[in-house]
Amino acid sequence: MADYKKKILIADDDPDILDVIKITLGDQYDLIEARDGQEALDKARQENPDLILLDHQMPKMTGRQVCAILRGDVLLSHTPILLVTGKGELEDKVKGIESGADDYIVKPFEPEELLARVKMVLRRTEMDMSANPLTRLPGNITIQRVIEERLVQGTSLAVCYADLDRFKPFNDRYGFEKGDEVIQETARILVESIQKCGSRGDFVGHIGGDDFIFLTTAEKIETVCQDVIAEFDKRIQKFFPLTNVKRGYFIGKNRAGVKGKIPILSISLCAVTNRERPLNHMAQIASISAELKEYAKRVRGSCYIIDRRKK
Repeated sequence: MADYKKKILIADDDPDILDVIKITLGDQYDLIEARDGQEALDKARQENPDLILLDHQMPKMTGRQVCAILRGDVLLSHTPILLVTGKGELEDKVKGIESGADDYIVKPFEPEELLARVKMVLRRTEMDMSANPLTRLPGNITIQRVIEERLVQGTSLAVCYADLDRFKPFNDRYGFEKGDEVIQETARILVESIQKCGSRGDFVGHIGGDDFIFLTTAEKIETVCQDVIAEFDKRIQKFFPLTNVKRGYFIGKNRAGVKGKIPILSISLCAVTNRERPLNHMAQIASISAELKEYAKRVRGSCYIIDRRKK
């Protein structure tokens, strides 16, 4: 199997500069081109690159403007950005860093310097190796560490598992690319709901596939769950033809391979809190969540279940 090449989005309206960049980086990285700021923004969202190389001055939108917008996108906010400026002035460098760029390089540059800076920025980003490559949310290593830290702290805690109902039939019917878009949209919804309704220091992680987890306080969990479901049920409709939305189902195959009416995607949330009983370890949380999930899967449509048992 060929080695995976990291994807770099290069955005510049100067064809000569693009040629230099392609010659310098093309052997080691998979390059995606954009000729203006709007195209750079669109391709960043479509391709989910590992690094973005933005020219400071571009048509339609400047590199700084693109950078600022990307830093406000919950799925692309941690993507490293290298800003290319045509001036050596301090003001341009400072404004670039203020807009969210991780580093800058001044034109004209030596190819060796560009390659070195790209490698340095990527190396810094790779320090957190547990991030999910699709959503850029923290993965299992970080998830376990964060939960264990919260358990030791003993403060108000709610751990909520989230997964999509009937995702496999959807993936089979509409394709993996559309399935990836749904997973990314779900990640956005979870992060936005936590930011809007949760508490300071809350956490969202991506276990893998269509499985997510988020942490908030026991006092906020119900409000967060309600917001997640409201947003999901509204925003998931754009991934289906209007006729399917009106009917409430699409034609596909279930897990047994039998063709029939499959209800449109919904989300199930199962939350465990330390409000009624203490939480001591990960195995306990996983065991209670598995019970709740079994019940949630029998409920039609999006739902949330919060464990309120005292024993």
